[in-house]
Amino acid sequence: MLSAFDPINCLFDTPLTDREMALPVFIALQRAAITLLLTGLLAGCATPEVMVPDDLQPGRLQPPDTHLNIAGLGPCTDSLDRTLRFDASQPLHVLVHGCFGSSGQFRALAQVLAFHGQQAACFTYDDRAKLNDSATELRQALKQLVDGSRLPQLTVIGHSQGALIARKSLTASLAGPLPERAVDLRLVTVSGPFAGIESARTCGKVWLYPVSLGLLPLSCYAVTGPKWTDITYSSRFIREPGQLAPQVGNYLKIDTDERGSCRREEAGRCVESDDIFSLDEQRHPVVEADARTKRVLVPAGHVEIVGDKRVAPTKLIEVLQAEGVLRLTSPTQASAFERLLARLY
Repeated sequence: MLSAFDPINCLFDTPLTDREMALPVFIALQRAAITLLLTGLLAGCATPEVMVPDDLQPGRLQPPDTHLNIAGLGPCTDSLDRTLRFDASQPLHVLVHGCFGSSGQFRALAQVLAFHGQQAACFTYDDRAKLNDSATELRQALKQLVDGSRLPQLTVIGHSQGALIARKSLTASLAGPLPERAVDLRLVTVSGPFAGIESARTCGKVWLYPVSLGLLPLSCYAVTGPKWTDITYSSRFIREPGQLAPQVGNYLKIDTDERGSCRREEAGRCVESDDIFSLDEQRHPVVEADARTKRVLVPAGHVEIVGDKRVAPTKLIEVLQAEGVLRLTSPTQASAFERLLARLY
């Protein structure tokens, strides 16, 4: 994308009159660069498409004994009723979607948890808002959830942009208190671009703002909204991710090697890549330095790892079961689980 801006250096080496004459050419170059920027940023927001019924089947869950209404937190469906119903004596998993996502897109994963007798809730947020604001909203929701119940364990699982928000919500530096009551607090992130989104790199080059006559920051804002200042390599959000709060017991960081992955093929040819974030985009020394962090590398596409209507998230399920996040499937239930996956995905 930077090649679209290379002629700028030549432009500013010419006399003023020539610069004025070259302005239409410069604007045309800006438009071409912005088009490339839009394409790249939008490609960085691939989300799963999961087609399953609105109603969640209870699986082996106990009947709910607690009903709470918490802003941003609700069942993993797109139902207008956002009341969270759960058994307050059992652990709960909170799923955080990526950009262009919704609670309903994690409906199938919530159903996988329910099959194993594990509860799930989904956090919904404005995916164009500043990431710090979304993380603060999630933190407030988690506090209300724990303080308003007797949950023994809470696991926060975030995918893609949701991974950034999930981790930030559990850092010591974020404003706002964490739950007052002691609870086993766990974090899982999947395919999170902790080093910043490469396709947004141009947005992070501050020196280009005046050179582009203000068009670059306006374009970045138009594509992604206020969060554009958080997702670049040079943003404070990326450079200073913060340390996890002491209340967090452990952190499972799942990175995906997405090279060569394909989301959709036609006639044996890949027409939609599933290679969204490179390993360099997912690595961050500060994020991985915490002794509570365990990193697992999985060869999988960005959407493939969480599943969509074309593929079940078998690789993610395997990792979550190996790490004790998802309960093991009973041998007597293996066939039933395979049928469930076939129906959901």
